[in-house]
Amino acid sequence: MAVIDDVRMLGTELERSYPVYVRGRLKFRVGQLVYAAFSLDESVMGFAFPKEERCALVGGDPRKFQMPSESDLRFNWVHASLAALDPTEARELVVDAWRMVVPKKVSHAYDLAHPNGPE
Repeated sequence: MAVIDDVRMLGTELERSYPVYVRGRLKFRVGQLVYAAFSLDESVMGFAFPKEERCALVGGDPRKFQMPSESDLRFNWVHASLAALDPTEARELVVDAWRMVVPKKVSHAYDLAHPNGPE
């Protein structure tokens, strides 16, 4: 079972990433783009994810992944239940979401520095 603390440090260490609190909710941004956000009760993580792939993700494991609210369907976004994720998987999802909002050269530099993925 993943918890918010499994990804909190990662979100502050990724290049160009910084945490913000909006109405009490932790969000990670690059510039003004939010790539990960947590529910007030810290049970759900929303994260950037390609729109064209999210039906397959949610359909593949609906216990773990859910579609965003109807008003957020226009965004590259999906939700995950933290209780259904293991800590490594939660970190991988955050890094993949971060990759969607940074330049390729920044993402590539991360891959060179972390050949085994997020720790």
